Amino acid sequence: MTARLGPLYLVRGDDHAAIAARRARLRALAEAGSEGGGLELLEGPEATPERTALALASMTLALGHRVVIVDGVERWRAKEVEDHLPGALAGIPPDTTLALFAREESRAKVPEALLKAVERAGGQIAVESAVKPWELSGWTRDQAQRLGISLDSRASKTLVDQVGERPQRLLRELEKLALAVEPPASVGAEEIQELAAHSVEHRGYALADALLEGDRRTALALLVSLRAQGEALPGLLYAMARRMRDAVAVAHRLAAGEAPASIKGSLRPMPPRAAERFVAAVGRTDIARLQDSMGVLSELELDSRGGPVLPSARRPRNGLAEDTLALRAVEVITAD
Repeated sequence: MTARLGPLYLVRGDDHAAIAARRARLRALAEAGSEGGGLELLEGPEATPERTALALASMTLALGHRVVIVDGVERWRAKEVEDHLPGALAGIPPDTTLALFAREESRAKVPEALLKAVERAGGQIAVESAVKPWELSGWTRDQAQRLGISLDSRASKTLVDQVGERPQRLLRELEKLALAVEPPASVGAEEIQELAAHSVEHRGYALADALLEGDRRTALALLVSLRAQGEALPGLLYAMARRMRDAVAVAHRLAAGEAPASIKGSLRPMPPRAAERFVAAVGRTDIARLQDSMGVLSELELDSRGGPVLPSARRPRNGLAEDTLALRAVEVITAD
């Protein structure tokens, strides 16, 4: 298995999740190798150009293919690389693989000296770049096409809105869709809504919609279910508050005489049917009730963080468990 590995790899970029996944696959491949070769990890203070060169030069009693994984090379300095690595990279022993991993950020980049040293040694450089938010829709369509699925612009935007902006999760959902629809197939926005998983934000919206409708039973069931799945209250609160703010804005537009159809069209990327239901629900709700609901959610956020700093401003419920505070807030918002 490990015989397929080359002598030298540099994996770099700002998609840290993808880099971590490649590192995990390489480690699993090395540990599962049938030749009995060794796996060496250089991390933290040990992951320096000098220690890397020493590791390549050292003898090992392990038989078979040897894999050396070095983390954090984005922190290396050009002079350290030039002093210790060019010769070591050019003379990597047989049956040895050196894999360098760099999780780059704005001020942490692989030094140019290392890139040149890897290129001169004939190594492979792989770049894992995070997809920018404005590129996700097109990226999703491209990945779907690779899996035999055709998505139009509306369907890809719906998938991003519903699943979230993490490329790895979007790819997993596309793979699940490919199994569900038997490619080649064209998948529309409505099918995406039915088949794809929902992000925490989307599920927070569902909870907010139940509050908007005054549906206490559904809201309590959603809250208990989401918390049981391990969803953090701050994430749910963010989505709920955002949805309620949208509801207040829509309520004011309706009160000013704006046509529901015009408002619905401005709520993109919310799917049309969902936007229609949302506008209708707001139209059945008093503006004052929506504003009071926003106040309850604000108090819930403050109380769940321990309450006001000044003891004189604290309420009797400060110090209660998060779930108790959240359940109480749902009951207050949905009270008749």
